[in-house]
Amino acid sequence: MRFVITKSIFENVIASMQPFLEKKDSSSITSHIYLEINNAKLIIKATDYEIGLESHIDNILDTVDGKATVNGSNLLGIIKRLKNEEINIEASNNNLIIKQNKSTFKLPTYDANEFPSLNKSENLKELSMSTINFINSIRKITPAIDNNNPKFELNGALLDIKSQKINFVSTDTRRLAVSFLQNINNDEAQFIIPKKAIIEIQKLFLDEAKISYDDTNLVISSEQTKFFTKLINGKFPDYERIIPATLKYNFPLPKNMLVESIKLVTSLFSNIKITFNSKSIIFESLDEDSEAKTQIDIDLNIDKEFYLAVNAKYLLDFLSMSNNEKIKIGFNESNLPFLLEDDKFFTIVMPIVLEK
Repeated sequence: MRFVITKSIFENVIASMQPFLEKKDSSSITSHIYLEINNAKLIIKATDYEIGLESHIDNILDTVDGKATVNGSNLLGIIKRLKNEEINIEASNNNLIIKQNKSTFKLPTYDANEFPSLNKSENLKELSMSTINFINSIRKITPAIDNNNPKFELNGALLDIKSQKINFVSTDTRRLAVSFLQNINNDEAQFIIPKKAIIEIQKLFLDEAKISYDDTNLVISSEQTKFFTKLINGKFPDYERIIPATLKYNFPLPKNMLVESIKLVTSLFSNIKITFNSKSIIFESLDEDSEAKTQIDIDLNIDKEFYLAVNAKYLLDFLSMSNNEKIKIGFNESNLPFLLEDDKFFTIVMPIVLEK
């Protein structure tokens, strides 16, 4: 195998492969990147079995067909040090030889035939949805996906395809985030996408791509890139019973004023109390050792005072993902879960219960 490639092109693709490598065991073939030249095209793959990526590159020169694998982290370390010029790469005698001008590097290779297959494309159902809508919907709920929860189904996001709409759902048990789209012609289904996959999808796909799935895999493929992830095998909680059927209060609030006020009182401590009355909203830190307080004068037209106590991060996460100048807040009583709502996106937050 041999090819010549521009450093910047090669480095970008090798860098994008890093999250897909087995990092703990450098002796494993899944710590390696797979390189293959076939009909003047370079095919690059990486996988840790749970998640995988394949990229195709056409703009290469002086090619000889063949294949090899090489440690992905070490390869990136070498490529980063090189000048932004052409690189000569060749597999010879169980080594990958990297040359640029008068510099030469050698890395040991493994048997490329041992590299795991990424072919997950048979008998998949296509998800009829624009990639942009898919990415925007999962982006909004990403902050609420849990990390390392013993209930492993919470370490991912639910895609709940109903007859009329498609819900994207995540929860870390303190909040529930839901974004939704209209379902035009997809069959009803449910599957859970791991958080790591959701983060990588948002980096990889900016243009239209084909999204496909079965009971165990999700595959997203464009002309030059193919991504796959195993799905989480588990039952997501019955999230719809958390959504309040009715709300006593529901009114719009200016997003920028909320963000500014919350940040002002959370510089030292993240838990805050927000008090609403007919003429103003008062923001206070719940830090016992210091005092931080600010107020927005606004006519809310409500008949009694009430408050919300909450970790400010949950509010700021929602506000950072909302699109409009105003968001809606809805609730029933102090110390009960409350609802934050924007266009086709809402979050239900569990409050910090304060003694009355």
